[in-house]
Amino acid sequence: MSFPKLPSAISIAALLVAFASLASSCSLNPPPFDEAAWKAKAQSADPALLYAPHFKDDLFFNPWMPNEDKGFFSVLRWRLTASQEYTEEEKTYLPRVVDKAKERILAMPQGDFIMWVGHATFLIRLNGEYWLIDPIFSERAVVVKRKTPPGITAEALKEVAPTLRVIITHNHYDHLDTSSIEDLPENTKMFVPLGLKEYVRDMNKRDVTEMDWWQEIHCGNGITLVCLPMQHWSRRFGQEPRETLWASYMLITPKITIYLGGDTGYFIGYKEIAKCYPHIDYALLPTTAYHPRWFMHYNHMDVDEALESFNDLNARYMIPQQWGTFHLGDEPPGYSILELKKKIAERKLDASRFIIMDIGEILPIPK
Repeated sequence: MSFPKLPSAISIAALLVAFASLASSCSLNPPPFDEAAWKAKAQSADPALLYAPHFKDDLFFNPWMPNEDKGFFSVLRWRLTASQEYTEEEKTYLPRVVDKAKERILAMPQGDFIMWVGHATFLIRLNGEYWLIDPIFSERAVVVKRKTPPGITAEALKEVAPTLRVIITHNHYDHLDTSSIEDLPENTKMFVPLGLKEYVRDMNKRDVTEMDWWQEIHCGNGITLVCLPMQHWSRRFGQEPRETLWASYMLITPKITIYLGGDTGYFIGYKEIAKCYPHIDYALLPTTAYHPRWFMHYNHMDVDEALESFNDLNARYMIPQQWGTFHLGDEPPGYSILELKKKIAERKLDASRFIIMDIGEILPIPK
């Protein structure tokens, strides 16, 4: 999630305050949105375009479906549009936070695991090596304050993972946090989408590898990293919209395959990814910032679409991510998990295939 280009974070904060003030006095009705038509459009895209050129006129784009860039006035309309009502439980529900992560990791020197740090940040140990996904330990993502603390701090992380590999999915502030990157050891190896190498090098990181969609890198120790498409965009202060690429990834070892879904709307790519990588064990899929649908549908999946993508990927387990930390859409940060649990029960799905983690929880990966 990002914001249109403005002179500074202070400007963003001032405008959001102004929006809130205006919204309290003059709420607009939401524009119409046809969910069925959107679903048909997303599923009818040509999968061959997932391999098409995606860089033109110095900008990246999603060739299977034109980007729906949201400008300043679209954001303004969203902020002035009446939100749906949420129950008290929906407003207050948050994940549990498990403490003493450092001690628990040091107490298990062997074995692979996945630990949810919060939001889209995960610490993954594979074959004794540590991978960190979209690290953000900061109190805020620009102006949006955390609702829950990170499951481990950057300082504690240095003690459990003296060598670290970091994957960045895109440049939005809740996924690429400058202070969090700067706090990691200088010898950290970074993997980023195209266009972000020099930007990340300025964060006191010298070992930075850019990747394009469908590119594979053999990282040694039996681990392969694959960069894959996702349906999103990029923007950041000092960078134009879509100046840098956005990506999902696959981490593959001879025994385990983990799909890192990044931040994305639903798209035809999931079915194609499953064809290319048919034995996915864990799919980390986003469930956040999807209300209002008329504004969010292109860039963020709702729970129905997250379930659809999980089915398309044919993965063994789904781990919801990006919930419970920041309030980014209209819906409260824990809302998506209550909705997910409800739909699992209503559809009589196998609940054991949905791993809803606590912040700081360590999920051992069976051999």
